[in-house]
Amino acid sequence: MVLGKVKSFTVSYDCLNDSNVPVFSSGDCVSGRVIIEVTGEIRVKSLKIHAKGFAKVRWTESRNAGSNTAYTQNYTEEVEYLNHKDILIGHERGLTTIHSGRHEYAFSLELPQTPLATSFEGKHGSVRYWVKAELHRPWLLPMKTKKEFTVFEHIDINTPLLLSPQAGTKDKTLCCWFCTSGPISLSAKIERKGYTPGESIQIFAEIENCSSRMVVPKAAIYQTQTFYAKGKMKEVKQLVANLRGESLSSGKTETWSGKMLKIPPVSPSILDCSIIRVEYSLMVYVDIPGAINLSLNLPLVIGTIPLHPFGSRTSSVSSQCSMSWLGMGLPERPEAPPSYAEIVTEEQRQSSLDVPAAREELDGPLFAYIHEFRFQPPPLYSEIDPNPHHASRTEERRLNACPSR
Repeated sequence: MVLGKVKSFTVSYDCLNDSNVPVFSSGDCVSGRVIIEVTGEIRVKSLKIHAKGFAKVRWTESRNAGSNTAYTQNYTEEVEYLNHKDILIGHERGLTTIHSGRHEYAFSLELPQTPLATSFEGKHGSVRYWVKAELHRPWLLPMKTKKEFTVFEHIDINTPLLLSPQAGTKDKTLCCWFCTSGPISLSAKIERKGYTPGESIQIFAEIENCSSRMVVPKAAIYQTQTFYAKGKMKEVKQLVANLRGESLSSGKTETWSGKMLKIPPVSPSILDCSIIRVEYSLMVYVDIPGAINLSLNLPLVIGTIPLHPFGSRTSSVSSQCSMSWLGMGLPERPEAPPSYAEIVTEEQRQSSLDVPAAREELDGPLFAYIHEFRFQPPPLYSEIDPNPHHASRTEERRLNACPSR
């Protein structure tokens, strides 16, 4: 008998969506088929599958141990998330004959219910999931084939923490020898902390340049990959997206009223893996020639479940109200409140001084306090703000710090 040959040996998944990319989450059932196409007949001892998922970190550092001597230190760490084995063909004794043609052998396994790390490929580590099939035949080396699948540990951005606004304020004064320049100030705010790829971040910011230099406001999204092994840490920071504002000369101010910065297709945040973390941040900064930039870092979380329509309306309304402080200043002359006589008449005030006998049982410290101040006039109104910190910061700095133009 002429022995047959294996023409093709592959692993295929039953995808959960319309795309050709197999994507799963914790608790999902991963199903598929091992496909063998043969010409002639082959004898098989066993057909096995091995599904595995793990996070792995690895990097090397060189150190000098003395004069003309050096050594390298390897840092490795691994965390296992999935380890499943199954036999699709095989008997303790005897062989199985596979005839000429195409043959499919189904398999299925359930991913653990515990949280899994999202699939990821980084510079010093990765999170990978795959199914490997092994075909064992007598007198021949095993044939192996492997195919990866993607796991997303879902992050729902529709939570109070990820829907909360992020904001910050900073300023900086430039010095050159014995001369002091005016300050550069930066305030920035975004409507929420959580986003999904493809969304655009609305940036509300105010940049004021009271220095003697030309500066440029900018914004950028950064991804920070952090790897841990043997008590050591390795960090990699990558630029994801950026934008540039208009150059500001001395004494000028620029306001961003919802400047848009789109998030490209990026990996979701990884926050629960013990050896790999993937985090994001929005940096709003002022590029200052010849000096360290003035920057604000606002943390971001890139999720997988987008904003619900109801959440979107609520967030939009709240952001319009909460961020209006960036584009509005206090009025120059506040409107005076109504006079006391327009609200409380003299008869009401005098009658309140006599406590009815029926309410004697209510006498005590609390009631005496309420009654004493019930109809007393309020403090005198003043149009001068006693706390100048709440006055318009822009006008104050222009008067005190900016060089005359």
